[in-house]
Amino acid sequence: MTSAVVGFDWAHIPDTWPTTRIGALVSYVDEPSTTGTEQLHMLSRERGVLPRDHERQGVSVADSYVGYNRFRGGDIVMNKMQAWNGVFGLAASSGIISPDYAIFRPNPRVVDARFLVHLLRDPIYAGVFSGISRGMGTGFNRVHPEQFLKVPVPLPDLEMQRRIADFLDSELANLAHINDRSDRLTGLLEERKSALIAECFTFDEENEVSIVPLRRAVKRWIDYRGATPEKTDSGIPLVTAKNIREGRIALEASREYIAADAYKDWMRRGLLEVNDVLLTTEAPLGQVAMISNTYIALAQRVIVLRSNQELCSPTWLYWYLRSPQGQAELELRATGSTALGIKADRLRGVPIPLPRLHEASRRLSRLGVHVTNIEGLQKQLVRQRVLIAERRQALITAAVTGQFDVSTASGRNATEGVTV
Repeated sequence: MTSAVVGFDWAHIPDTWPTTRIGALVSYVDEPSTTGTEQLHMLSRERGVLPRDHERQGVSVADSYVGYNRFRGGDIVMNKMQAWNGVFGLAASSGIISPDYAIFRPNPRVVDARFLVHLLRDPIYAGVFSGISRGMGTGFNRVHPEQFLKVPVPLPDLEMQRRIADFLDSELANLAHINDRSDRLTGLLEERKSALIAECFTFDEENEVSIVPLRRAVKRWIDYRGATPEKTDSGIPLVTAKNIREGRIALEASREYIAADAYKDWMRRGLLEVNDVLLTTEAPLGQVAMISNTYIALAQRVIVLRSNQELCSPTWLYWYLRSPQGQAELELRATGSTALGIKADRLRGVPIPLPRLHEASRRLSRLGVHVTNIEGLQKQLVRQRVLIAERRQALITAAVTGQFDVSTASGRNATEGVTV
């Protein structure tokens, strides 16, 4: 099969599948709401067309929804600006959605809407929709309905479309079930880790521990809150509050840099040392990391805590600030309505339990063994979810492009190696 469409690889499409323009399969629906009282919906690439709950989803409420696009069950909804990213959905019931979305009504005599949505969401069409997008700037390009309707698609007969859609519905449901179980296991492991951390800082007898303010456990405070250096395209990585998450420095969260020749002048408040503890003081409050590589610069809502090792090891300080008890003490002293933050004087007054150093070492050693095991299992679950996503996409692509016969496929290979 050949086609002049840019961005689509037709090499694997069966010769028996004719090419049909989308406009022969669906009609564009332009039915704005006259009352705005219908159920408001949203469109998610992963979950499809869903009712939108303002209170539970924290979305803003418009003064009026008059003029929003109406649709009914069985219609196909397209995000005009995200068509290249596969943001299409099949409506299960009637409702309204933002005018930024386009509505198409399939002709059930010629196309199974489920098959068409699977096809349009596949990455094989990313290049096609990128090529026909029009607008000002990459982030504002849209696929307009008249261009969308001209796009050709490979189309097997209606019976084969239904078989492919039924097959994918079944197999994707199996993969979703496995993924849900993986998510639940991840949550349970996180709860177990939190409980173990809390146990590390729980004491039965008052004489087992001294409670002191953080100012006594920290010998050096280096405050980089409110400071923003001149940024460059390369150089020394710049770490701000958004780079500190889940107990580590995540440079991938925001790749920003300062010039190497500006480093010493910028860090004049204090150079870093290995095992210094970083704490975010606002937006978000209470994220913690420990320095292993000093070749970074700091800015914006980050404080460096260097422990007084005669009283408190850096590791004890790190885990206490991550513990449920430490987090609760930070929040107790925080201020702010939209974003919690903590002032320096309040931070210095946060109480920290300090047992004898050998007892702290024993507790941390036990905690470290458990956390290492749990985080190992969590990494396996992350790899499993990546595998599931890859299997899911490969399965969809192979099915909607006719690379195997779903009539005889058992589906056993679809979930092989990813069971929980």
